Amino acid sequence: MILRPVRDTAADAEAVREVAEAAFAALAVSLGEPSAPRPPEARVRALAGIRHRARHDPEGGWLAEEDGRAVGVAQAARREGTWVLGLLAVRPEAQGKGVGLMLLERALQYGQGCLRGMLCSSPDPQAARRYRRAGFTLHPAMRLRGRVDRTGLRDPGEIPVHPGGVAQRHLLESVDRLLRGSSHGVDHDFLTLHTDELLVADTLTGTGYCYRTGGRVVLLAATSRRLAVRLLREALARVPDGEEASVSMLTAEQEWAVDVGLEAGLRLSTYGYVTLRGMRPPAPYLPHEGFL
Repeated sequence: MILRPVRDTAADAEAVREVAEAAFAALAVSLGEPSAPRPPEARVRALAGIRHRARHDPEGGWLAEEDGRAVGVAQAARREGTWVLGLLAVRPEAQGKGVGLMLLERALQYGQGCLRGMLCSSPDPQAARRYRRAGFTLHPAMRLRGRVDRTGLRDPGEIPVHPGGVAQRHLLESVDRLLRGSSHGVDHDFLTLHTDELLVADTLTGTGYCYRTGGRVVLLAATSRRLAVRLLREALARVPDGEEASVSMLTAEQEWAVDVGLEAGLRLSTYGYVTLRGMRPPAPYLPHEGFL
């Protein structure tokens, strides 16, 4: 078994993707969840995200290889004093052999000196135990799924929401710093390019933003619950007809989002943990599972 850095190459990106898909598919089977093939555009986004992390945080990414074959991967990032674990996955046949622990230790070394740490954990008990032993607090999370009932989206729309872009970068970063202590930095560049839509609300009393891809609410941050509710309602209203909506990693601090989802007819269930060190769950805030 050898550990080596993840390189910003098409070959390494494909190796990382294959490990991650094998690990998450096995997890879905163990949880009794249906497994559906990912659309081509999701594969393209996944590969782009892997290369983005390898490019901007080359010391945070590690591949575990056995006999020349990738069996595990970890990718971490540093943003203004916040360490984020974007991916940790091990092939099913290599699990239980200490591969995940070795990868996590290397990723944690990249976060030395950071005041805060963030990651999204699956419900896997081994993963939860590993993160807790590393000093993280596990905040149980919920998720919302289903077809949107637009008649339930009660919103007079008095708060204007409009499409955003690179011109709003300073606005997005100021909201980030207020809620989570650090900006997403270059990750905003990636999200602007690789999501369907960025929605922004900027008023005299507060600011917020939301990224959406298809039916998925990818990341939402706002300086007040009122703005957050408005942004989430708008994002759900824009989900294409016939497509399932998904809002994930809701901690107890995000009851405002639970209420909006239930109004829109989505199903609520528990899934995984928002796992933090040196900070409380940001609110109102819906994290990105890869960039937090």
